[in-house]
Amino acid sequence: MASTIRVRATANGDITEVQALIQHPMDTGLVKDPKGELIPAHYIRELKFEWNGKDVFVANWGTAVSKDPYVKFSFKGAKKGDDLRISWTDNKGGSDTTTAKIA
Repeated sequence: MASTIRVRATANGDITEVQALIQHPMDTGLVKDPKGELIPAHYIRELKFEWNGKDVFVANWGTAVSKDPYVKFSFKGAKKGDDLRISWTDNKGGSDTTTAKIA
């Protein structure tokens, strides 16, 4: 199965800029399907970015985040060629992990 995470990490001097797009329905549990039944809540609870075994960005989310969330942030210290590990877990036990090389 293909990863649900698309990420780009670019080092420019001491600053690394990270952009990530995550495919996930992020259902709130408050929306009804065409039959009028509530769609059960299904959302990412934790999103984590790790560099050299150290957390550089951690988000604890709930139902207020939109479908297919986009995240952009920067951090200091990484170099071109370093690995950035990205992972998420959701409220139904689903998860995904990928690793990106910093360009």
